[in-house]
Amino acid sequence: MMKNNVQSQANSIRYASEKASRFTESVIREMSRIATKHNAINLAQGFPDFPACDEIKQAAVEAILDNHNQYAITWGTKSLRDAITAKNKRDYGIELDPERQITVCCGSTEAMVATLLATVNPGDEVIIFQPFYENYGPDAILCGATPKYVQLHPPEFNFNVEELTAAFSDRTKAIIINTPNNPTGKVFNREELDLISKLCIKYDVLAITDEIYEHIVYDDAKHIPLFSLPGMAERTIAINSISKTYSVTGWRIGYVIASPEITQSIRKMHDFLTVGAAAPLQVAAAHALGFAEDYYKKLVSFYAERRDFMLKELAAIGFNCARPSGAYYIMADFSSFGWNNDVDFARYLAEKVGVAVVPGSSFYKENATDKHRFIRFCFCKQFSTLEAAIEKLQKLK
Repeated sequence: MMKNNVQSQANSIRYASEKASRFTESVIREMSRIATKHNAINLAQGFPDFPACDEIKQAAVEAILDNHNQYAITWGTKSLRDAITAKNKRDYGIELDPERQITVCCGSTEAMVATLLATVNPGDEVIIFQPFYENYGPDAILCGATPKYVQLHPPEFNFNVEELTAAFSDRTKAIIINTPNNPTGKVFNREELDLISKLCIKYDVLAITDEIYEHIVYDDAKHIPLFSLPGMAERTIAINSISKTYSVTGWRIGYVIASPEITQSIRKMHDFLTVGAAAPLQVAAAHALGFAEDYYKKLVSFYAERRDFMLKELAAIGFNCARPSGAYYIMADFSSFGWNNDVDFARYLAEKVGVAVVPGSSFYKENATDKHRFIRFCFCKQFSTLEAAIEKLQKLK
């Protein structure tokens, strides 16, 4: 048996590509598996444990019964592309051409890969803010690009202007901006976005924005699409999804908004990556995008209540939490408990305390002094789930 295991490991190394050797499997999904193994409460992976609203589910059922069950147009059903167009006009005053500027993908994950494959060449540099959503670095590597990381500094997770400016060069092809941000909850303000746009224009750089949490913002924060800033419409590629806003993370319906020229390339990559997203779910997504303003107000209120509960309770236990302005995650400094390794602490919480979180270092790559100080909690859960998790975490006092 030992010999077989050694041979299996040798074959794994032998057959792995150079690209595959440069990153690991998702730590977030690994923590979900650990949660299942130890019957821990899963506050690691950002999926709701409550039902999606009846209206969007009924729309999907009706779409299936109405026989929307074969291939849709590769870049998305007309009804969904029209709905995306109407939504951006309604929310941001942005005029789009649904025939030439929108590509529907299998979730924002595929949308990001298709975008980078369509725009980035081997040897190009891609600027990524860290802490980052863990897919961005591997996505850049898969395209043959070199990720270049710029620190977001706690507790506010702001960037240093000089550090960001220094990251731009003639080799820079793109910058990825995730706002509202996962994992920090940061919402980039107008001044920050203006600076980024000026740097993009100066160095002729593409801005790739991940806006999946656009409707989950708190207090006085406001989501501003970089697409809408002067000079940025032709060089911004906006990535979005219905997963978080409508609590259907398993549907995998995402989309990309870009100029007609860039969209042509993205559609080709998307076509050969996945052919197309699920046809009946696209019909249901189109229906959801037309929900009235009251839906979005209730969504924010729903998550703000959970955010405030978790911030209060985690602070009482001894965590030093960064207050998120958007999304549904909390980055928590756990150094007061005497641990100095986030991976060990996260495993301890899952295996011994009964609450699964994500170690903060999985959101960092290099040159980050803070990477082992944090763990990430998600609060997109039923109140009873969060209360049960807090009760278990009381053991840390």
